[in-house]
Amino acid sequence: MIEAVDLYKSYRRFQAVRGVSFTVAPGEVYGLLGPNGAGKTTTLRMLATLIKPSAGTVRVAGFEVGRQSLEVRRNLGIVNGGMRVYEKLTGLEVLEFFGSFYDLWGSKLKARIAWAAELLQMDQGLLKKQVREMSTGMQQKIVIARAILHQPQVLLLDEATAGLDVFARRALLDFVQRYARLGKTLVYSTHVMSEAEEVCHRVGFLDKGMLVYQGSLAEALKLGSGSLERAFIRRLEQTMAS
Repeated sequence: MIEAVDLYKSYRRFQAVRGVSFTVAPGEVYGLLGPNGAGKTTTLRMLATLIKPSAGTVRVAGFEVGRQSLEVRRNLGIVNGGMRVYEKLTGLEVLEFFGSFYDLWGSKLKARIAWAAELLQMDQGLLKKQVREMSTGMQQKIVIARAILHQPQVLLLDEATAGLDVFARRALLDFVQRYARLGKTLVYSTHVMSEAEEVCHRVGFLDKGMLVYQGSLAEALKLGSGSLERAFIRRLEQTMAS
């Protein structure tokens, strides 16, 4: 469902992404892991058609990012850490507004909102509150709900737990697992290795714009003697030594 081949992104003399290639299958959560500045967000922005690759190709949901950007966006949802919605609207008004972008109206929109609320374990009564009256966790659920109203085949999550308390973080991680079980394709980008250990099926380690390791979660944990964080550090040490 995602196929990235030899991706590069350069800004003048600075190469933010260098030769990154990976695939993600339906029903799979792929962890794109690395420290801040490793190139994770730049890679996701290329997948999402927000910036053009300097070189390489990307296909999302069967569509080529460079030539079929509209079709890619119709099959894609994005959740970034720190995303906000207009605070004076109710949760329901937010979802109705964004639903119109996907040509969702009337009973179809109502059904999609109910579907998203159930998937995210949201009390629909809370949707009548203004966003500014909601907890941080509930606000994040509204952000996620608006990203999946059109039931995208591919969902990109970029540091999506940033700023969340323990309860909101737990709700998001549980959602990631449920959405994957629907046969959807997810990329989970984070520098928090413990989150990736919980939700990812495969992982890729990014450092200085390069993908220095890919493997199943089990393989990566073996490399790190049971710790994804140790696996990441060991792989980077091996890369620097070679």
